[in-house]
Amino acid sequence: MAFPRPQRRTYSEPELYEYAVGALARRMRTVAELKRLMRERIEEAESERGQTLVELVIRRLKDQGYVNDSQYAAYYASLRRDNQKLGRMRVITELKTRGVHGSVIEKAIDDVYGGMSEEKQARAYLRKKRLEKPKDRKQAARVFRQLARGGFGARTIIGILKKWDVDDET
Repeated sequence: MAFPRPQRRTYSEPELYEYAVGALARRMRTVAELKRLMRERIEEAESERGQTLVELVIRRLKDQGYVNDSQYAAYYASLRRDNQKLGRMRVITELKTRGVHGSVIEKAIDDVYGGMSEEKQARAYLRKKRLEKPKDRKQAARVFRQLARGGFGARTIIGILKKWDVDDET
């Protein structure tokens, strides 16, 4: 069932602020995600008035501590590491698509994945996905692709496959 797009109309700053707070109440969001949501709502999003309105609301949310990309990145990375056992590269990619700045991502990833062995994390990912020791080349390639999608480096994946006693050609 498709829902209709929200009507674009002129918003005052308090109305747009209430909309943004409601969006943040549903789930944590980055500054870029909030800006995109608000631009979809207002009528003249590309005009100077629309851009100023969005920036005012973002500034107010930042001042009140409702929006903080560095906290978001650290929290998001730790959740993805602990719950889904994802690798560092996958989390970096996801944070970039959510609009977090590169330096903020780098700091958060270093804090979260700093003392963790990538091989240990990859083995936890394999257990979570219930992947077993590959019996032939086709299954080894499948495990390789699965781990690569999980955000682990090729060197780590090859190390895991070799420790599983898979021949070098695979």
